[in-house]
Amino acid sequence: QVQLVESGGGLVQAGGSLRLSCAASGNFLSIDVMAWYRQAPGKQRELVASVHSHGSTTYKDSVKGRFTISRDNAKNTGYLQMNSLKPEDTAIYYCNANRIFPPETYWGQGTQVTVSS
Repeated sequence: QVQLVESGGGLVQAGGSLRLSCAASGNFLSIDVMAWYRQAPGKQRELVASVHSHGSTTYKDSVKGRFTISRDNAKNTGYLQMNSLKPEDTAIYYCNANRIFPPETYWGQGTQVTVSS
């Protein structure tokens, strides 16, 4: 079992930065892929970024060059550094962890990010 707790959300002006953290308890090293999703009001949850245990990353096109995903296995923590924030980045951000075999998915409770114009 893995439990995920996000932190670092808040209110920021457009152009500002935030760093989200995802603290994991349990068998963190068993996690193959860590990811960040977001869900804005009235919209579906969408994948923002992911990082595989071997280091490869993927990003949603609209955040490329602004967001950076990382994980620190020694600290059992994942991060999402968000720079040059835009009002359209406003959403609840969720940490997600996946194990490929046996397959298992874990979610955090979410953290609110609000970007004012």
